[in-house]
Amino acid sequence: MSKAISFGAEVLPVTASSTTLRELILSNDLTFLMEAHDGLSAAIAERAGFRGLWASGLSIASALGYRDANEASWTQVVDVVERMVDATNIPVLVDGDSGFGNFNNARLVARKLEQRGASGVCLEDKGFPKSNSFVGDRHPLADIDEFSGRLKAVKDTTDPNFVVVARIEALIAGHSLDEALCRADAYSEAGADAILIHSRQAVADEILTFAKEWNNKLPVVIVPTKYYNTPASVYRDAGISTVIWANHSMRAAIAGMRDTCGRIRSEESIAGIEDQVAGLDELFSLMGYDELAQAEEQYLPKRTAERRPSDSDQLSNRQLAQEGGRHVCDRIIQEESIAVLKVKSRRSTSCSN
Repeated sequence: MSKAISFGAEVLPVTASSTTLRELILSNDLTFLMEAHDGLSAAIAERAGFRGLWASGLSIASALGYRDANEASWTQVVDVVERMVDATNIPVLVDGDSGFGNFNNARLVARKLEQRGASGVCLEDKGFPKSNSFVGDRHPLADIDEFSGRLKAVKDTTDPNFVVVARIEALIAGHSLDEALCRADAYSEAGADAILIHSRQAVADEILTFAKEWNNKLPVVIVPTKYYNTPASVYRDAGISTVIWANHSMRAAIAGMRDTCGRIRSEESIAGIEDQVAGLDELFSLMGYDELAQAEEQYLPKRTAERRPSDSDQLSNRQLAQEGGRHVCDRIIQEESIAVLKVKSRRSTSCSN
Protein backbone atom coordinates (compact mmCIF):
# COMPACT_ATOMS: atom_id res chain seq x y z
CA MET A 1 0.00 0.00 0.00
CA SER A 2 1.56 3.29 -1.13
CA LYS A 3 0.80 6.24 1.09
CA ALA A 4 2.33 9.60 1.86
CA ILE A 5 1.90 12.35 4.42
CA SER A 6 2.85 15.99 4.16
CA PHE A 7 5.04 17.64 6.80
CA GLY A 8 4.93 21.30 5.87
CA ALA A 9 5.93 21.58 2.22
CA GLU A 10 7.70 18.23 2.14
CA VAL A 11 5.99 15.01 1.20
CA LEU A 12 7.58 11.86 2.57
CA PRO A 13 6.77 8.71 0.56
CA VAL A 14 6.28 5.40 2.28
CA THR A 15 8.40 2.48 1.10
CA ALA A 16 8.50 -1.05 2.36
CA SER A 17 11.46 -1.76 4.64
CA SER A 18 13.40 -4.98 4.47
CA THR A 19 15.55 -4.05 7.48
CA THR A 20 14.90 -6.35 10.40
CA LEU A 21 14.91 -5.40 14.06
CA ARG A 22 17.91 -7.65 14.60
CA GLU A 23 19.82 -5.79 11.90
CA LEU A 24 18.96 -2.46 13.48
CA ILE A 25 20.08 -3.49 16.95
CA LEU A 26 23.29 -5.12 15.71
CA SER A 27 24.11 -2.22 13.40
CA ASN A 28 27.21 -0.12 13.99
CA ASP A 29 25.03 2.97 13.61
CA LEU A 30 23.01 4.28 16.53
CA THR A 31 19.39 3.17 16.06
CA PHE A 32 16.36 5.14 17.20
CA LEU A 33 12.99 3.51 17.92
CA MET A 34 9.94 5.77 18.18
CA GLU A 35 7.07 5.10 20.53
CA ALA A 36 3.67 4.24 19.07
CA HIS A 37 0.47 3.12 20.73
CA ASP A 38 -1.92 2.42 17.83
CA GLY A 39 -2.00 2.16 14.06
CA LEU A 40 -2.22 5.92 13.53
CA SER A 41 0.73 6.86 15.73
CA ALA A 42 2.73 4.02 14.18
CA ALA A 43 2.03 5.31 10.67
CA ILE A 44 3.00 8.85 11.67
CA ALA A 45 6.30 7.67 13.15
CA GLU A 46 7.13 5.71 10.02
CA ARG A 47 6.41 8.68 7.80
CA ALA A 48 8.62 10.87 9.96
CA GLY A 49 11.49 8.60 8.95
CA PHE A 50 11.91 6.25 11.90
CA ARG A 51 13.12 2.78 10.93
CA GLY A 52 11.62 0.94 13.89
CA LEU A 53 8.88 1.28 16.50
CA TRP A 54 8.55 0.81 20.24
CA ALA A 55 5.10 -0.47 21.22
CA SER A 56 5.05 1.25 24.60
CA GLY A 57 3.26 -0.46 27.46
CA LEU A 58 2.65 2.90 29.16
CA SER A 59 1.22 4.50 26.04
CA ILE A 60 -0.91 1.53 24.98
CA ALA A 61 -2.36 1.24 28.48
CA SER A 62 -3.04 5.00 28.58
CA ALA A 63 -4.76 4.93 25.18
CA LEU A 64 -6.99 2.11 26.47
CA GLY A 65 -7.81 4.07 29.63
CA TYR A 66 -5.67 1.98 31.98
CA ARG A 67 -2.68 2.61 34.23
CA ASP A 68 0.72 1.14 33.43
CA ALA A 69 0.35 -1.51 36.10
CA ASN A 70 -0.70 -4.56 34.04
CA GLU A 71 -4.31 -3.35 34.11
CA ALA A 72 -4.54 -3.86 30.35
CA SER A 73 -4.57 -7.55 29.48
CA TRP A 74 -1.92 -9.11 27.27
CA THR A 75 -4.59 -9.93 24.69
CA GLN A 76 -5.47 -6.24 24.44
CA VAL A 77 -1.81 -5.38 23.95
CA VAL A 78 -1.45 -8.04 21.24
CA ASP A 79 -4.48 -6.66 19.39
CA VAL A 80 -3.03 -3.13 19.42
CA VAL A 81 0.34 -4.39 18.18
CA GLU A 82 -1.37 -6.12 15.27
CA ARG A 83 -2.88 -2.79 14.19
CA MET A 84 0.55 -1.14 14.41
CA VAL A 85 2.13 -3.88 12.30
CA ASP A 86 -0.63 -3.68 9.69
CA ALA A 87 -0.32 0.10 9.45
CA THR A 88 3.43 0.16 8.76
CA ASN A 89 6.31 -1.54 6.99
CA ILE A 90 8.93 -1.25 9.74
CA PRO A 91 9.78 -3.60 12.62
CA VAL A 92 8.05 -3.32 15.99
CA LEU A 93 9.71 -4.05 19.33
CA VAL A 94 7.00 -4.64 21.93
CA ASP A 95 7.15 -3.61 25.56
CA GLY A 96 6.11 -6.92 27.09
CA ASP A 97 6.28 -5.63 30.69
CA SER A 98 7.40 -8.52 32.88
CA GLY A 99 5.78 -11.16 30.68
CA PHE A 100 2.35 -11.06 32.35
CA GLY A 101 3.26 -13.86 34.75
CA ASN A 102 5.80 -16.67 34.88
CA PHE A 103 7.68 -18.42 32.06
CA ASN A 104 4.48 -19.92 30.66
CA ASN A 105 2.68 -16.59 30.35
CA ALA A 106 5.79 -14.96 28.89
CA ARG A 107 6.24 -17.56 26.16
CA LEU A 108 2.53 -17.48 25.30
CA VAL A 109 2.57 -13.68 24.93
CA ALA A 110 5.75 -13.81 22.85
CA ARG A 111 4.35 -16.47 20.54
CA LYS A 112 1.15 -14.49 20.00
CA LEU A 113 3.10 -11.30 19.33
CA GLU A 114 5.23 -13.12 16.79
CA GLN A 115 2.11 -14.51 15.10
CA ARG A 116 0.71 -10.97 14.82
CA GLY A 117 3.88 -9.70 13.13
CA ALA A 118 5.94 -8.17 15.94
CA SER A 119 9.70 -8.39 15.48
CA GLY A 120 10.68 -8.68 19.12
CA VAL A 121 9.70 -8.32 22.75
CA CYS A 122 11.32 -6.62 25.72
CA LEU A 123 10.85 -8.22 29.14
CA GLU A 124 11.73 -6.49 32.42
CA ASP A 125 13.00 -8.33 35.48
CA LYS A 126 10.09 -7.59 37.80
CA GLY A 127 7.25 -9.68 39.13
CA PHE A 128 3.60 -9.56 38.08
CA PRO A 129 1.86 -7.19 38.28
CA LYS A 130 4.51 -4.60 37.62
CA SER A 131 4.32 -0.83 38.04
CA ASN A 132 5.72 1.95 35.91
CA SER A 133 9.39 2.56 36.60
CA PHE A 134 8.84 6.26 37.28
CA VAL A 135 5.95 5.83 39.72
CA GLY A 136 6.73 5.41 43.41
CA ASP A 137 9.57 3.46 44.98
CA ARG A 138 8.11 -0.05 45.17
CA HIS A 139 9.91 -1.95 42.44
CA PRO A 140 10.73 -5.45 43.71
CA LEU A 141 12.96 -7.34 41.31
CA ALA A 142 12.40 -10.87 40.11
CA ASP A 143 14.74 -13.65 41.19
CA ILE A 144 17.58 -13.86 38.65
CA ASP A 145 17.16 -17.58 37.99
CA GLU A 146 13.38 -17.32 37.68
CA PHE A 147 13.61 -14.42 35.22
CA SER A 148 16.30 -16.23 33.26
CA GLY A 149 13.80 -19.06 32.91
CA ARG A 150 11.30 -16.63 31.38
CA LEU A 151 13.89 -15.53 28.83
CA LYS A 152 14.83 -19.12 27.96
CA ALA A 153 11.19 -20.09 27.53
CA VAL A 154 10.60 -17.21 25.13
CA LYS A 155 13.74 -18.01 23.12
CA ASP A 156 12.76 -21.67 22.88
CA THR A 157 9.25 -20.77 21.73
CA THR A 158 9.96 -18.15 19.07
CA ASP A 159 11.85 -18.02 15.78
CA PRO A 160 15.61 -17.29 16.05
CA ASN A 161 15.05 -13.97 14.27
CA PHE A 162 12.54 -12.85 16.91
CA VAL A 163 14.50 -10.44 19.13
CA VAL A 164 14.35 -10.83 22.91
CA VAL A 165 15.56 -7.83 24.92
CA ALA A 166 16.18 -8.25 28.65
CA ARG A 167 15.37 -5.07 30.56
CA ILE A 168 17.24 -4.59 33.81
CA GLU A 169 15.46 -2.58 36.53
CA ALA A 170 18.18 -2.82 39.19
CA LEU A 171 19.09 0.87 39.00
CA ILE A 172 15.41 1.84 39.07
CA ALA A 173 14.96 -0.22 42.25
CA GLY A 174 17.94 1.46 43.94
CA HIS A 175 20.42 -1.42 43.60
CA SER A 176 24.07 -1.10 42.73
CA LEU A 177 25.80 -1.10 39.36
CA ASP A 178 27.32 -4.47 40.29
CA GLU A 179 23.83 -5.91 40.70
CA ALA A 180 22.88 -4.62 37.25
CA LEU A 181 26.01 -6.12 35.69
CA CYS A 182 25.45 -9.44 37.45
CA ARG A 183 21.93 -9.60 36.06
CA ALA A 184 23.13 -8.68 32.59
CA ASP A 185 25.59 -11.58 32.62
CA ALA A 186 22.86 -14.02 33.70
CA TYR A 187 20.41 -12.79 31.08
CA SER A 188 23.06 -13.02 28.39
CA GLU A 189 23.63 -16.66 29.31
CA ALA A 190 19.86 -17.23 29.21
CA GLY A 191 19.83 -16.22 25.55
CA ALA A 192 18.87 -12.53 25.50
CA ASP A 193 19.74 -10.75 22.26
CA ALA A 194 20.24 -7.33 23.87
CA ILE A 195 20.26 -5.65 27.27
CA LEU A 196 18.10 -2.64 28.13
CA ILE A 197 19.49 -0.78 31.11
CA HIS A 198 17.00 1.61 32.68
CA SER A 199 17.51 4.65 34.90
CA ARG A 200 15.37 7.34 36.49
CA GLN A 201 18.25 9.77 37.02
CA ALA A 202 18.25 13.20 35.34
CA VAL A 203 21.76 12.60 34.01
CA ALA A 204 23.10 9.65 32.03
CA ASP A 205 26.12 8.97 34.25
CA GLU A 206 25.08 5.55 35.59
CA ILE A 207 23.94 4.43 32.15
CA LEU A 208 27.26 5.41 30.60
CA THR A 209 29.17 3.70 33.43
CA PHE A 210 27.17 0.52 32.86
CA ALA A 211 27.90 0.64 29.14
CA LYS A 212 31.62 1.06 29.79
CA GLU A 213 31.75 -1.84 32.25
CA TRP A 214 29.55 -4.06 30.09
CA ASN A 215 31.84 -3.51 27.12
CA ASN A 216 29.27 -4.49 24.51
CA LYS A 217 29.01 -8.18 25.43
CA LEU A 218 25.53 -7.72 24.00
CA PRO A 219 24.01 -4.62 22.37
CA VAL A 220 22.87 -2.02 24.92
CA VAL A 221 19.46 -0.37 24.61
CA ILE A 222 18.54 2.75 26.59
CA VAL A 223 15.44 4.85 27.33
CA PRO A 224 16.50 8.46 28.04
CA THR A 225 13.08 9.68 29.21
CA LYS A 226 14.55 11.29 32.34
CA TYR A 227 18.05 12.21 31.11
CA TYR A 228 16.70 13.84 27.95
CA ASN A 229 19.32 16.62 27.85
CA THR A 230 22.09 14.18 26.93
CA PRO A 231 22.96 14.57 23.21
CA ALA A 232 22.89 11.54 20.93
CA SER A 233 26.60 11.97 20.20
CA VAL A 234 27.34 10.86 23.77
CA TYR A 235 25.50 7.59 23.15
CA ARG A 236 27.39 7.02 19.92
CA ASP A 237 30.70 7.57 21.67
CA ALA A 238 29.66 5.13 24.42
CA GLY A 239 28.85 2.39 21.91
CA ILE A 240 25.13 2.36 22.72
CA SER A 241 23.17 0.30 20.20
CA THR A 242 19.63 1.65 20.38
CA VAL A 243 17.79 4.64 21.83
CA ILE A 244 14.06 4.36 22.52
CA TRP A 245 11.99 7.53 22.57
CA ALA A 246 9.51 5.76 24.78
CA ASN A 247 6.36 7.86 25.29
CA HIS A 248 6.58 11.12 23.39
CA SER A 249 3.88 10.54 20.77
CA MET A 250 1.40 9.87 23.55
CA ARG A 251 2.52 12.89 25.56
CA ALA A 252 2.40 15.11 22.46
CA ALA A 253 -1.13 13.86 21.75
CA ILE A 254 -2.20 14.65 25.32
CA ALA A 255 -0.84 18.19 25.08
CA GLY A 256 -2.41 18.76 21.67
CA MET A 257 -5.83 17.41 22.63
CA ARG A 258 -5.81 19.28 25.95
CA ASP A 259 -5.08 22.63 24.29
CA THR A 260 -7.53 22.06 21.43
CA CYS A 261 -10.37 20.94 23.70
CA GLY A 262 -9.74 23.91 26.01
CA ARG A 263 -9.89 26.44 23.19
CA ILE A 264 -13.00 24.96 21.60
CA ARG A 265 -14.71 24.93 24.99
CA SER A 266 -13.81 28.54 25.81
CA GLU A 267 -14.30 30.01 22.30
CA GLU A 268 -17.40 27.95 21.45
CA SER A 269 -16.03 27.73 17.94
CA ILE A 270 -13.54 25.74 15.87
CA ALA A 271 -12.63 28.67 13.60
CA GLY A 272 -9.60 29.66 15.65
CA ILE A 273 -8.00 26.23 15.69
CA GLU A 274 -8.81 24.95 12.21
CA ASP A 275 -5.42 25.90 10.76
CA GLN A 276 -3.61 24.46 13.79
CA VAL A 277 -4.87 20.89 13.51
CA ALA A 278 -4.25 18.30 10.83
CA GLY A 279 -6.52 18.67 7.83
CA LEU A 280 -8.88 15.92 6.81
CA ASP A 281 -6.94 15.50 3.57
CA GLU A 282 -3.84 14.69 5.61
CA LEU A 283 -5.76 12.17 7.69
CA PHE A 284 -7.21 10.52 4.60
CA SER A 285 -3.77 10.40 2.98
CA LEU A 286 -2.23 8.91 6.11
CA MET A 287 -4.81 6.14 6.25
CA GLY A 288 -4.53 5.29 2.56
CA TYR A 289 -7.93 6.35 1.27
CA ASP A 290 -6.34 6.79 -2.16
CA GLU A 291 -5.54 3.08 -2.24
CA LEU A 292 -9.15 2.27 -1.39
CA ALA A 293 -10.37 4.43 -4.27
CA GLN A 294 -8.00 2.66 -6.66
CA ALA A 295 -9.14 -0.73 -5.38
CA GLU A 296 -12.77 0.22 -5.90
CA GLU A 297 -12.01 1.07 -9.50
CA GLN A 298 -10.33 -2.29 -9.93
CA TYR A 299 -12.73 -4.60 -8.11
CA LEU A 300 -16.20 -3.03 -8.01
CA PRO A 301 -18.46 -3.45 -11.06
CA LYS A 302 -18.78 -0.39 -13.27
CA ARG A 303 -22.19 1.25 -13.02
CA THR A 304 -23.93 3.53 -15.48
CA ALA A 305 -25.30 6.78 -14.17
CA GLU A 306 -28.73 6.25 -12.67
CA ARG A 307 -31.49 8.75 -13.38
CA ARG A 308 -32.53 10.57 -10.25
CA PRO A 309 -36.29 10.68 -9.73
CA SER A 310 -37.82 14.01 -10.64
CA ASP A 311 -40.11 15.98 -8.38
CA SER A 312 -43.10 14.80 -10.44
CA ASP A 313 -41.99 11.17 -10.02
CA GLN A 314 -41.73 11.64 -6.27
CA LEU A 315 -45.14 13.27 -6.18
CA SER A 316 -46.67 10.37 -8.15
CA ASN A 317 -45.09 7.88 -5.77
CA ARG A 318 -46.53 9.70 -2.78
CA GLN A 319 -49.94 9.74 -4.37
CA LEU A 320 -49.78 6.01 -5.06
CA ALA A 321 -48.72 5.37 -1.48
CA GLN A 322 -51.60 7.45 -0.16
CA GLU A 323 -54.09 5.62 -2.42
CA GLY A 324 -52.69 2.27 -1.29
CA GLY A 325 -52.95 3.30 2.33
CA ARG A 326 -56.60 4.24 1.95
CA HIS A 327 -57.29 0.91 0.19
CA VAL A 328 -55.67 -1.03 3.04
CA CYS A 329 -57.66 0.84 5.65
CA ASP A 330 -60.90 0.19 3.74
CA ARG A 331 -60.14 -3.57 3.56
CA ILE A 332 -59.39 -3.81 7.27
CA ILE A 333 -62.59 -1.97 8.19
CA GLN A 334 -64.69 -4.08 5.81
CA GLU A 335 -63.30 -7.48 6.82
CA GLU A 336 -62.44 -6.67 10.45
CA SER A 337 -59.21 -8.61 9.99
CA ILE A 338 -55.67 -8.18 8.69
CA ALA A 339 -55.17 -11.85 7.74
CA VAL A 340 -55.80 -11.33 4.04
CA LEU A 341 -53.30 -8.50 3.96
CA LYS A 342 -50.57 -10.72 5.41
CA VAL A 343 -51.22 -13.36 2.76
CA LYS A 344 -51.02 -10.79 0.02
CA SER A 345 -47.82 -9.34 1.49
CA ARG A 346 -46.13 -12.77 1.52
CA ARG A 347 -47.14 -13.37 -2.11
CA SER A 348 -45.81 -9.99 -3.18
CA THR A 349 -42.54 -10.63 -1.39
CA SER A 350 -42.05 -14.02 -3.03
CA CYS A 351 -42.73 -12.53 -6.48
CA SER A 352 -40.30 -9.69 -5.98
CA ASN A 353 -37.61 -12.14 -4.95
